[in-house]
Amino acid sequence: MSGDLSRTYLSIPQAGERVGVGASTIRQWIHRGHLPAVRIGRRVFVRELDLLKAERATRHRGGTRRTA
Repeated sequence: MSGDLSRTYLSIPQAGERVGVGASTIRQWIHRGHLPAVRIGRRVFVRELDLLKAERATRHRGGTRRTA
C-alpha cells in the first residue's frame, strides 16, 4: 500500500471491500457517528485512515466481519 492513508478516500463500496463488510455496514458506521464521511455531490467518501480506525474499534466492541 502506497501513499498517505489520511489522504486516500474510498467510496462506500470500496470501503466495505477494504475491511470485509457490506456497504450497508459502512453506511451504519457513518450514520452512528463511528466513521466520518465527506459528501462530494451525491457521492459519499471516507478516508482510509478513518475507516481502519473505525473497523478496529468495531472489532474491539464485538462487531462481526463478513467472510468472502
